[in-house]
Amino acid sequence: MSVPPSSEPTLWELHRAVSQLREDLRGDLAQLAARLDQVVTQDVYRADQRATEQRIGQVESALAGLRGEHDQITERADQQRREDQAQAAATRRLVVSSFVSPLLLMAVQLWLFSRGSAT
Repeated sequence: MSVPPSSEPTLWELHRAVSQLREDLRGDLAQLAARLDQVVTQDVYRADQRATEQRIGQVESALAGLRGEHDQITERADQQRREDQAQAAATRRLVVSSFVSPLLLMAVQLWLFSRGSAT
């Protein structure tokens, strides 16, 4: 079996195919280089992760502190409200003892006086 002479590529066709392969390879290498510019080493990645974890830890600490402050402020507000309620109750007792009680005693005395003079 012999291969007909027209089925083999010519030197010019081989040259064009190799040139095309070379251009494709250059494009692929350029894309690879562009991607490698975006890649970091494991050491840099680990350092970045440690820094991120430290920042998250600091934020968590600050948040815990703020929660504590919020709880203290809430407790103080509750205590102030209880004190205000106690003060209001004391004021009501004072009003009753200062104004209502003398009026009631005066009414009782007038009743007793009117009852005693009628006999």
